[in-house]
Amino acid sequence: MSELPSITVAEEDYNRLSTLLERMAGKSDVADGLEDELSRADLVPLAEMPEGVVTMNSMVRFVDEDAGKEHEMMLVYPHEVGDADHKVSILAPAGAAMLGLSIGDSIEWPMKGRKPIHLKVVSVTRGA
Repeated sequence: MSELPSITVAEEDYNRLSTLLERMAGKSDVADGLEDELSRADLVPLAEMPEGVVTMNSMVRFVDEDAGKEHEMMLVYPHEVGDADHKVSILAPAGAAMLGLSIGDSIEWPMKGRKPIHLKVVSVTRGA
């Protein structure tokens, strides 16, 4: 697998996610992976977060580099997912992978029952 891109995470998101992960300890491979991601993140206050970095409640537009299709999703906490198609939980493999990426970064997106696809972040709109 290719080298992981550097990630930047808002201190506020880090604190809230750390609390969530403490409750999930040992219960989820995704949570364990997210904990690893957070341990390598550069932390900055949300007010100082550079534009174009995926934070919690960001709307992320990305291109499926395998199919050439563009998609959009909002990265949310598990209780915020509901029935909305455009929301993905931070505890979903794809959600955990997106946190902290910047415009231009590429990742492998896990897909149930088939090989991963490759996504590139093309825009980020910061949520409230």
